[in-house]
Amino acid sequence: MKKYSATLLSILLLSSLLAACGRLSDNDKLASTDGPVNLSIGASLVGELPPKNNAVEQAIEAYTNTNLQIQWIPLSAYDEKLRLMIASGELPKLVKLGYSPSFISTLKAGQFWELGPLLKEYPHLAAINKRYYENISVNGKIYGIPIMRSLGRATIQYRKDWFQVLDLKMPVTLEDWYQVTRALTLEDPDGNGKDDTYGMVLEKRYNQDVSSLLTRISVSQGGPNKWQVENGQFTPEFMTEPFYETLKLFRRLYQENLINMDFPIIDTIETVKLYDSGRAGIQISGGNAQTWQDKLSKYDPDGVVDAAPLTGPGGFRVPEEPGNAGFLAISKDSVSTIEEVRKILDFLDKLLEPSMQTVISKGVENRHWAEKGEFTEVLDRTLDFKEVKPYRDMLPYLGEEEALLKPSLQPDLYRKNQQIVKSYNNYLISNPALTLDSVIYSDRGKELETIITDAETRFIMGQIDEAGWKAELQKWKQAGGEDMIREYEQSYSKLNK
Repeated sequence: MKKYSATLLSILLLSSLLAACGRLSDNDKLASTDGPVNLSIGASLVGELPPKNNAVEQAIEAYTNTNLQIQWIPLSAYDEKLRLMIASGELPKLVKLGYSPSFISTLKAGQFWELGPLLKEYPHLAAINKRYYENISVNGKIYGIPIMRSLGRATIQYRKDWFQVLDLKMPVTLEDWYQVTRALTLEDPDGNGKDDTYGMVLEKRYNQDVSSLLTRISVSQGGPNKWQVENGQFTPEFMTEPFYETLKLFRRLYQENLINMDFPIIDTIETVKLYDSGRAGIQISGGNAQTWQDKLSKYDPDGVVDAAPLTGPGGFRVPEEPGNAGFLAISKDSVSTIEEVRKILDFLDKLLEPSMQTVISKGVENRHWAEKGEFTEVLDRTLDFKEVKPYRDMLPYLGEEEALLKPSLQPDLYRKNQQIVKSYNNYLISNPALTLDSVIYSDRGKELETIITDAETRFIMGQIDEAGWKAELQKWKQAGGEDMIREYEQSYSKLNK
């Protein structure tokens, strides 16, 4: 009887999870006489670790006939941890890679499976807009499935209540950014009589990847997105005037103690806590302002967050992003046969079906969301953040409209943030070197990047002056930067013949 009861309970639980995913047709169900596919995944994590065996993960496993072993790694440590795993040959079967020099080198070296020729076998993967695949291609080959994002997401998010108290306006020029940051730091915007607020808080990756704060502000001021090309001649952003002026802004902020002094070593998790707990007033973020509002409300019920477009002296000017938060690649160290590759691609293809897109975007019905007329409504935003968001960040998600999902009933701030992102479509500044071929970038790009990112930090902290900065630029050129420029120009010329 105990065995019978346990079996019945398991069947009922599985049935309820599948029902929560949405009604499944016969074609939707994974018909298999085999046991579940064991699938290990390396995933980056922003925020809290999701509970083990949570309802979202169980629903995904039940629908896709998999046994998931997800290794969650904090975002701030993810790239370094992944490089160590690649070097040791001890990778999960499926890992998230970023489009960066070290990872491109491993792709060229044949450490991951090429997936492009197989995609036509999987209808949902094949239907993804080819632009998303193009932006992760290496020498025209596709090695992963993009974790899709909007092409331009940088919005200004700020404490509206603090701006009103201090009679501040949205920053447009670099001087505006200085004055706003200074006021939010020194003029006691929270009114508690203590010197305990920051205008902005920087974390140690402040100058890296598509979310680089320096790039976002520099582009708004007329600068290029990573690279400038004029008449076929390439110039890196850090050799342009708008970027240098932005760098000087942060040097000034640091010298006057208007930003956190520990920015070279502090992790993203810690800076998020400062914003969420009411210690900082403005940021440029690719996330949604509603998340900040929800978490701030626990510390300060009267705190008000708002969102505004990133605007410079010439109006909207926003760096275009690659349209992904990385891509999921299959390791040859852990997956040795094409048959297993196909099983993993089948798993990823299933994730793009409406039932799974609902789970990835909203969670499980009646636990995370419920129907409300023509919409769905989040039942508990804290639970959504803990149990749904990690999977929404990690797995391929098309968006409600493209996935043909019932729209979510969202707060006004959420919808405002989304509308700002949509309004950027005609104002995006692309990176002309994004997928150009460069042997130097593949082999020594990380070393070259480190020369510049370290020099930026040292300049901001006053450890080098203008002459020292120019010396670092020469060092970068001599270390291979000059050759990389030539390779980009040659690659660009071939593509534009």
